[in-house]
Amino acid sequence: MTKRKQRLLVVDDEIEIVRALQRSLTGHGYEVISAASGEEALQAVGERPLDLMLLDLALPGMSGLEVCKQVRALSDLPIIVISAKNKERDKVLALDLGADDYVSKPFGINEVLARIRVALRHAERMLPRTEPTMQVGPLEIDFTQQLVTINGQEVKLTPTEYDLLEVFIKNRGKIMTQQMLLNQIWGTNRDAKSHYLHVYIGHLRRKIEPDPAHPRFLTTISGVGYRFNEE
Repeated sequence: MTKRKQRLLVVDDEIEIVRALQRSLTGHGYEVISAASGEEALQAVGERPLDLMLLDLALPGMSGLEVCKQVRALSDLPIIVISAKNKERDKVLALDLGADDYVSKPFGINEVLARIRVALRHAERMLPRTEPTMQVGPLEIDFTQQLVTINGQEVKLTPTEYDLLEVFIKNRGKIMTQQMLLNQIWGTNRDAKSHYLHVYIGHLRRKIEPDPAHPRFLTTISGVGYRFNEE
């Protein structure tokens, strides 16, 4: 049986952008469908299996943020936001609502393709909670024993550092905003925690990075948050 092509939904009301993406993505082996509004996007999500959504935030009618919120409430469909560079707040909010990544307009198709590959790879490699271990390069984490090693050597982490690393490694390749990290580590009891989240990030880098000043794993996405690189 022939494996179906991965199906991408492009949500944008700018016909030139839609056509350009359709040409490029189809040429790279993807099946592409499009929607010009948030309402059409939600309809498309409900009609057929999808592998990923490229979502513009500036849509007529229902906003891209609302689309992101509603889709995430229903499924784990990877969502890559397409946004103008001057809408940093909207991009961060979209990530907090569950988007996996973003690209800024104007964008290069090679960047879009790279983001798509990462998001699809992440979706395919999501770790079931029954799996006891996960390895990324020289870094290995044993969830059963809460044991972290680098090149076979144990790394001593505090409970908070371990929790933070576990969140990152299970969401590797995905941008994590400060709000997302606070919610997952401290829940609603985070008033006294937000101002020193960066301190824990620094401690974690010093313990797992070969060169903490030039992180290989845990990189900063300026103005947005952090990403744990899987490669």
